[in-house]
Amino acid sequence: MKRSLLTLTLAAVLTAASPLAFAQAAAASATASTKANASAKATASPSQLVLANSTRILTTLEARRPEFTKNRGALKQFVASEFNQMFDRDYAARLVLGTHGRGASDADIKLFANALSDNLMQRYGSSLLDFNTRLKVRVKSETPLRGGAVVKVSSELLRQGGGPIPVDYLMRNTGSGWKVFDVMVEGVSFVQTFRSQFDAPLKRKPIAQVAADLRAGKLNADASTN
Repeated sequence: MKRSLLTLTLAAVLTAASPLAFAQAAAASATASTKANASAKATASPSQLVLANSTRILTTLEARRPEFTKNRGALKQFVASEFNQMFDRDYAARLVLGTHGRGASDADIKLFANALSDNLMQRYGSSLLDFNTRLKVRVKSETPLRGGAVVKVSSELLRQGGGPIPVDYLMRNTGSGWKVFDVMVEGVSFVQTFRSQFDAPLKRKPIAQVAADLRAGKLNADASTN
């Protein structure tokens, strides 16, 4: 995965559906006469959430760009907050681990999930400052999979002077709302990319050690994979 695709993937994850943030925004602006409407928004479909949250995140990145440029700590806090709300880190980590995760404890899965996410944010979070936040998002379709337990939202990032960038989200209903567990930018999958990268280390070391190596910087999520 090239660095530009990795940045796009991170941006796509950030602009994906966040039921919690969406519901909070609706609740904050709701009045007694619009409570029913706010409730409807809080239970919006995955494609509606993708579109609404994309607009909110891109607008925030653009509006706070000067602040984030000067204060990388504020950027890191913003990215981490949005990422934690929107992305089903533990489930995605289990998919990245693949066969290495079979029989693994929930604690080990969480260790790996947190280490991978933090490593990605630390290495590539600042690259979001170079991201074109004036892109427009167009949702093309919403396809139920696995009997509706999983939904694929197909979208495009529209840019001036260039062709559309296809972005697909795989989302699942966690019981507390829809969350993203994989993002495919131009056909390149977040899960598949890092499953390939970490296969060799996981053959040599247990999950907890690989997570520790990620934390220590001895192993990095590499944007040049594939």
